[in-house]
Amino acid sequence: MEVEVLTMAYPPLFVFIAALLVLVLPRVTGFAIGALSLAAVLAISLVAPEGQHLAGTFLGFKVVPFYVDEFSRMIGLGLGFLGICSVIYAYSSEASKTLTAFALVYVSSSIGAAFAGDWLVLLFMWELMAVTSTLVVWQYGGEAVRAGFRYALFHGTAGVLLMMAVAVHYVKSGTFIYDAAGIADGIPALLAVLGMGINVAFIGVHVWLPDTYPRPHFAASVFLSVYTTKTSAFVLYRAFPVEGQSDLSIYIAYMGGLMAVYGATFALLQHDMRALLSYHIQAQLGYIVAGIGIGSPIAVAGAMAHLFNNVFFKSLLFMAVGVVIYRTGEEDLYELGGLWREMPLTAIGFGLGAFSITAIPGFNGFISKGMLFNAADPHYYGQPEYQALYWLLYLGAIGTLLSFLKLGYYVFFHGDSDLEVADAKPGQTVAMLGLGGACLLFGVWWQGLADLTPMIHGVEFEYPGGHGELHPYSQSHLETAGILTAIAVVVFVIVRKPLSKLDLGDPAMVVFPATYYGSRWTMLAVTETYAAVDDAVVGTVKRCYWIRNNPVLAVDAAAGRLPDWLVEVDDHQPTDGGRPSTIHLRTGIGTTVLLLTLVLTVILWLLIV
Repeated sequence: MEVEVLTMAYPPLFVFIAALLVLVLPRVTGFAIGALSLAAVLAISLVAPEGQHLAGTFLGFKVVPFYVDEFSRMIGLGLGFLGICSVIYAYSSEASKTLTAFALVYVSSSIGAAFAGDWLVLLFMWELMAVTSTLVVWQYGGEAVRAGFRYALFHGTAGVLLMMAVAVHYVKSGTFIYDAAGIADGIPALLAVLGMGINVAFIGVHVWLPDTYPRPHFAASVFLSVYTTKTSAFVLYRAFPVEGQSDLSIYIAYMGGLMAVYGATFALLQHDMRALLSYHIQAQLGYIVAGIGIGSPIAVAGAMAHLFNNVFFKSLLFMAVGVVIYRTGEEDLYELGGLWREMPLTAIGFGLGAFSITAIPGFNGFISKGMLFNAADPHYYGQPEYQALYWLLYLGAIGTLLSFLKLGYYVFFHGDSDLEVADAKPGQTVAMLGLGGACLLFGVWWQGLADLTPMIHGVEFEYPGGHGELHPYSQSHLETAGILTAIAVVVFVIVRKPLSKLDLGDPAMVVFPATYYGSRWTMLAVTETYAAVDDAVVGTVKRCYWIRNNPVLAVDAAAGRLPDWLVEVDDHQPTDGGRPSTIHLRTGIGTTVLLLTLVLTVILWLLIV
């Protein structure tokens, strides 16, 4: 009985109901229910039995809305725990009930996409995720409105491409249900890569990310920083699993390596703190995408572990930066400094996240990033064709270290603070330290992370010259981490001052003038069409209301517009108030039969349908 109850407990539904309750209940009660709904997701993810649940049919197609395996279980645990912390953070950060309700619906669609067992359910959740995340951005108003519109255009395009991929996949395979081969090869795989590539910020279609995430409420940025991109990266694995053999895999892997370098490079050039973190979303997604593209067991295990870890440290960094913005009102990192004395708890939270994302030993990023290095390195588990990819990931790691040396130095340590500000509020502190604790826990107790990670259990990873198991704190791993850190520190000392004078834009942003004008005309077309439809509907309602109150005058006016050969309208004199106006209609028998035939045909058709 307990197992049956768990298989009927659909995780996204709990969060969706909580989102509705947030709108109508008192603020503290609604936010508490929101956090509890995500605790339920965490619990269900942990104990629900593996397999297909809630399977059925929709429009004649077999669907599996709730599918549990070791992959979706791990993602559900990460998204559920983050959700709890994010709701607590939003409450303490004075986020509105409306924003939080939108965010919870967005979270529910992301969780629904993670637990989907077929492409049809995934497509529905994917589109819902795009719509609700746009609402999370728009809700803040101001500059976020235009950014949200551009965001919607990108994700609408991604949805169309994925929809086309799923349709062609069904034609080729005859089913929407996931299988070990992933998306059908050929056109479906190409369309899926293009659609999913937008959501995971492939180079060239990534501009929505640094354009959007710095603009909404800082608590909204915490939700946005994880759910779309990490869920989409997980869906990319569903399309290209270990068992699947795709000709696109090597291109996906190298795109990941380029993303790691590109994102870290442009993060270094940012003055806006949230823009810097946004580019590092792309950079860290690069590691995940590279692992999925390599496709070996150790690579996929590293990709999923890094995705899981990224859920924690990336949101933690957005939280810490959000508190700085909340307390100081400043977005430019070069306008700050010395805040560690004013905001020690926030500095600790930032430090935990920074040590994790830069793969410092003792933190979770060190474990997962080390797995990905080994998966690409031909001297360990990699193949010769991935030698260049290994060096791209290496360069990305140096860029990541440089970026967070820069961010931490200028915000918390450079000079003395000119501001007297309070530290994080209690709820913000709880959320940050909760996520920071998870980063530290899975770095020290790496066996716990390995137990959650798919593809690890009982697997010996073969490599040229031998085979081995997972040993994250081996001498070679520690030496690599030490070399990377030393290089980054030396380079930062050399480039710190010149770097502070640079403010170079992303070359991909050159598309924005065209995008702006294209978006402007598209927006005007949409809004003017909406206005025309709105006027028509309102006018129709007004006329119906007038007809209801003046039926005789309405019939008189309508009949007066008909041709004389169809209807004759008897002349009548306006009444003087003592007698209601009357109208006499006459029509031929042929017209009467025609009208009656049309009416009966419509009624019969409706009854048959």
